[in-house]
Amino acid sequence: MLKRYPFTTTTHHHHQLEIQPNKTQFTMANPANVSGAKSSTLSTLSTEDQFYTDIASKNVEPLWTVLNKMVPPKPNPSSVVTAWPYEDLRPVLMQSGIVVSAEEAERRVLMLVNPAMQAPYTTDTIYAGLQLILPGETAPAHRHVAFALRFIVEGSRGFTAVEGQKLMMERGDVILTPSWHWHDHGSEGDGPMVWLDGLDLPVYRFLPVNFAENYEEARYPSELSDNSNWKLPWAPVQAVLDENKETETYARYDYKSGGHGKYLSKTISGQAERVNAGASTKKVRETVSFVYHVYEGEGYSTIVSPEGKEEKVQWKGKDTFAVPAWSTISHTCTQEFGSAYLFAINDRPMVESLGLYKRQELK
Repeated sequence: MLKRYPFTTTTHHHHQLEIQPNKTQFTMANPANVSGAKSSTLSTLSTEDQFYTDIASKNVEPLWTVLNKMVPPKPNPSSVVTAWPYEDLRPVLMQSGIVVSAEEAERRVLMLVNPAMQAPYTTDTIYAGLQLILPGETAPAHRHVAFALRFIVEGSRGFTAVEGQKLMMERGDVILTPSWHWHDHGSEGDGPMVWLDGLDLPVYRFLPVNFAENYEEARYPSELSDNSNWKLPWAPVQAVLDENKETETYARYDYKSGGHGKYLSKTISGQAERVNAGASTKKVRETVSFVYHVYEGEGYSTIVSPEGKEEKVQWKGKDTFAVPAWSTISHTCTQEFGSAYLFAINDRPMVESLGLYKRQELK
């Protein structure tokens, strides 16, 4: 609570209105009584509790009672560290293929909901979910204001068609669906297609301008495209990560798209990381939140929340885990040989563009 200080104001009658700290009365004093004569009582005000009761009906609230919450001493995300092992979710996801019809395939998504919040929050700013398309299915064409990226987890010969460009999906690809672009999904393969959706949906809880529109037909007309700014294959990303693999135990790659400037969008983007066998990364914290997905490898991440709670997330290929903003992160690859590769959805573009980015390396 704010500390209160006495102050005085002078009226046009040359009397002073004295407000005594931590008192419940206002008194009017005559300057002629400076010798210490007792002040006359102007009026008796309500008690402090009554004051708060009285102002409640006026659509105002006292800042001084919540100032520490409004301006805390450190970042205070609501989300918490959460892991979703793929071996636990895959059976449920496959079962959803029986429960949810092909006509409803665009809704066949297991949302990754942060247990400290509710849908659509995977972190405070990022929504993520695992989506399933079965052989021969097509998810009806639509478009929406929200930006989406998709990291392909499993399967081949699936596709996303974006504004007439049919983009074939392979494991590790990142497929982009920019805001208000017609798109549909389908599979021409023999097995299930699974991908990790990443959207900026939490933003629209504060800016309620997201909405969708269905296309008049099931498919938006499209032609196969082998070269698109909206498809970012894994192989070139790994090649960059591995450039100095023999001399550097860690590398990070920030995804960029020629059609969207520095990052994949103005709100969320992606990054990939390599950690060599037996190595641990530096302890770093940023005012950025992440949804990590393990492309390949085994290890664990040591994560310390802004409140100082340390957690260890064990992971292996295809697992996903969420990291709140301003958490200290260090990845360790427990393999004897090779490297672990991680992909992460982040809110870096939004944080940087608002001038809110901070980074610290800790020992």
